[in-house]
Amino acid sequence: MANHKISVTLGATVAVAVLCFAAGAYSISWLRSGGNAVSTTANAQATDSAAVKTSVAGGSPSVELNDKQLATVKVEAVGEFSFPIEKTAVGSIDFNEDMTVQVFTPYQGRIIELFTKVGDEVKKGQTLFTIDSPDLLTADSNLIAAAGVLELTTKALDRLKILYETRAVAQVVLEQAVSDQQTAEGALRAARDAVRIFGKTDAEIDQIIKDRRADSTLIVPSSITGRVTARNGQPGLLVQPGGAPAVYSVADISTMWMLANVAESDVSSIHIGQEVKVSLLSYPDKVFEGRISTITSMVDPNSHRMLIRSDIDDPNHELRSGMFATFVIRTGDPVRSPAVPLAGLVREGDGTMTTWVTTDRRRFTQRTVTIGERKDGLRQILKGLQPGELVATDGAIFLSNMLAIGQAGG
Repeated sequence: MANHKISVTLGATVAVAVLCFAAGAYSISWLRSGGNAVSTTANAQATDSAAVKTSVAGGSPSVELNDKQLATVKVEAVGEFSFPIEKTAVGSIDFNEDMTVQVFTPYQGRIIELFTKVGDEVKKGQTLFTIDSPDLLTADSNLIAAAGVLELTTKALDRLKILYETRAVAQVVLEQAVSDQQTAEGALRAARDAVRIFGKTDAEIDQIIKDRRADSTLIVPSSITGRVTARNGQPGLLVQPGGAPAVYSVADISTMWMLANVAESDVSSIHIGQEVKVSLLSYPDKVFEGRISTITSMVDPNSHRMLIRSDIDDPNHELRSGMFATFVIRTGDPVRSPAVPLAGLVREGDGTMTTWVTTDRRRFTQRTVTIGERKDGLRQILKGLQPGELVATDGAIFLSNMLAIGQAGG
């Protein structure tokens, strides 16, 4: 009876141990694959197939697959691909301050009307706002008066010329009339120039003289083509030349700035004039191009990063100030290196990267590799593989799971 109890107890203990061992093997496989659904599938396939055959040859773990298991693995030769030598950074878009103008009123006055708002695109010469200018009113009045004096002196001179021919007046009187008329002509030219300074055209000046009507409305136009970035005025506000802040700010948006902070370790490989490519979340399928225009003279002692600035071409006016962007700088000529698809690599628990190499497309040997840049779904291999070697380009996680099961079962 005692022996029977011992046998039952021992049997229960063995059963619990077997269940714990199986659960542990499953957990190891799940952790190695990162918990993806493909791991569960791989375990199911391994369980349904013949026993896993694993070995350690020359210190490298190997897995031998049967025909059913081979269907889950794709094998290809390692190829060579060109990988550019690039540095990446993150930054933001800003207006090109070298192409930004502050629009002030040229003369004192009160704002009558504003014609644009922030975000509007304007052309060179387009009216931004108008002001009621006492200075323009004075200039117009002087113009009208000068035109009237010239008209009067011209008529007087014409009459004196007729009288002089009949000897009705002395020559000195005629000469004085000629002098007065010439003085009036000069005064009118000066008056026209004074009004022209306010932006009036010759046709508008002629109309003022013809109508004998002074207009105090001063038009303030944009001096460049661009986008309104700020507006600091409203109707009725008294403005003065150079008074801060400017009524308007207008930026030329044919080019924008890309401001980025690069790591101190990358400083030696960055130079003015280098080509850059900018990617933005707003335009995931588009790349903007430009060149580095400015490199600051100091590195931030806290972040150990350096600010650089690039001029980015934006002919379609798609960029907006403040946009988050990724900045790629080409620092050297492309290099050719072995590369494998991303699905052909497995990140191990210690952080190393491994791939599975085969010579007969049945037995696969695990090999540690050193990776480099990523491009078009491929990962550059700096060390560990040679062009032409056969590797598992799809199903590497399955092979790692098979190895884990085999090791657990052994």
